[in-house]
Amino acid sequence: MKHKMTQHVVIPDSVLPLVAARPTGDGDGSDSVTESGGGAAAVSGTASVRPIPLNEQLTAQKDQYLRLAADFDNFKKRTRRDSEQQAAAEKEAFIGDLLPVLDNLERALAADQASPAGQLHVGVELTLRQLSQLLQQQGIAAIADIGLPFDPQRHEAVSVRHDARQPDQIILAVTQRGYSRGEQVFRPAKVIVNDLSPASGVRYVG
Repeated sequence: MKHKMTQHVVIPDSVLPLVAARPTGDGDGSDSVTESGGGAAAVSGTASVRPIPLNEQLTAQKDQYLRLAADFDNFKKRTRRDSEQQAAAEKEAFIGDLLPVLDNLERALAADQASPAGQLHVGVELTLRQLSQLLQQQGIAAIADIGLPFDPQRHEAVSVRHDARQPDQIILAVTQRGYSRGEQVFRPAKVIVNDLSPASGVRYVG
């Protein structure tokens, strides 16, 4: 009579988790693949949200600040250079317009020796008119102040007179013409003002 021998298989403890994780389905391995893929996705998502160290953030902000500071410094230098070039061009243009006026003055002085005084007067008058036109092109205009009330913002009183025929504080004469640029005073006029106050002590005009 034969006896059947039963073999006992001893599974090491290190293998038990692998055996427990085997799929219990039809054996196609779908569950195992699904679990494996889900684990990889979880690992990938965890790695993507790794916080940036503080020193790296400070370095990046410092680099950005340095770039902005350099750009702004270059902008200031470029603006200053453009302004200087524009001012130089305007100055050269004004000097170029002024030279013909000097030429006319030289011609008038050269003709003074052989010409009557009347011709010299006409030449100087034409030159003065040309100068006035040149100033008008630059926005500078002469001011007619005689007969206007004295205004300390637009006039500089160099003397006073007493003329009873004229209103008080009226400009009687201009010793140096004033000029304006638009609505602003470019150079105040030096004027003589009428003063009718009894204690003025000034010279009367009869």
